[in-house]
Amino acid sequence: MPRIEDLKSKYLNINKEFEEFDSVRHIDDIKKSVLLCFDNSSNELSSEVEIESDEFTAVCPWTNLPDYGNLKIIYSPNDHLIELKSLKYYLTQYRNVGIVQEYAAERILNDLVSVCNPKQMTIILKYKIRGGLLTTVKSSYTKP
Repeated sequence: MPRIEDLKSKYLNINKEFEEFDSVRHIDDIKKSVLLCFDNSSNELSSEVEIESDEFTAVCPWTNLPDYGNLKIIYSPNDHLIELKSLKYYLTQYRNVGIVQEYAAERILNDLVSVCNPKQMTIILKYKIRGGLLTTVKSSYTKP
């Protein structure tokens, strides 16, 4: 996994990949390869990282109407930390994808775990109220 200094060229190239994101319409088109990580220099410490966004957007697969939500990622890093710009670009790919909330949370969790290999990670995806119902999905992983 690269050090922070080594990420510079990859970081600058994220913008090129982002140009293609408008064509992402299916879950299989989402590129987890856009996610970047860097070395956790203090992996012997017991730390917890929380990342939150109120800008998560996907599309209801039945109505094709947008779904808006709050996404929270809570993880205990192992050897790697998630680079935030790449995470933002990764999440932006969902904006035109027809996917139910539960599947979105699971997919995000699986992709992030495979890239950064945390000790523990929880994804909390809370969609805005629809039809008077507030739905929150929590998906978790704990390293065996």
